[in-house]
Amino acid sequence: MEEKLNLKLLELLEGKQLSISGLSRELKARGIDEHRLVLTGYLRALRDLEILEETEVPPSKIYALPEKTTELLSEKGKESRSTELSDPEEVYSILRAQLLKINLDFRIPVGVYVVSRLFERPCFRRELKLIGITQKHLEQYLEKPGIVCEAQDTHLKKARADITKIEIPSDDPAYEMRENKEEVIRLANEVLAGLIKHRLDLEGLVAKSKQTTLLP
Repeated sequence: MEEKLNLKLLELLEGKQLSISGLSRELKARGIDEHRLVLTGYLRALRDLEILEETEVPPSKIYALPEKTTELLSEKGKESRSTELSDPEEVYSILRAQLLKINLDFRIPVGVYVVSRLFERPCFRRELKLIGITQKHLEQYLEKPGIVCEAQDTHLKKARADITKIEIPSDDPAYEMRENKEEVIRLANEVLAGLIKHRLDLEGLVAKSKQTTLLP
């Protein structure tokens, strides 16, 4: 569990800054419910080892990856890019990593929007699971009126037939956008840009000092 938590923390902090509360929420969304005191201990240990940077933003402490750690993770990513899309589900793994960088409240509409735009069809429940949306999170979201709705069965027969690289259960529901919101489109563009950057070698084109968004 120790190694798993360390790796999850590094993954969550890649490209952004989070407080202990923010990290705790992100971990819970991924099925890791760790006590705040335990999480604080891990963060301080990673800080002492200079794996993380800690900044005081009263009343919180904000954690981020130092530049050297970010570069190391980037190099490891480059080493595996030549083969990482050989698995049909790998595109969903890349999308999941990009969605983890945005606010939890927007992940379902952004996820549905991106999958629907990429594949030109509704997004199935199976695909939401692959991009990191839990059944509980989806149920909670659908309890309230939102911009995502369940697609009509009449639209899904051909969509199921067109999917050959992953298995979609015959009774799997699918979802589509009821309407498009400016904020969802903006975040979706960030996810799609991340997908492109993950696949292409942009060394020498991307600025080394990147602006990051401070999240609570």
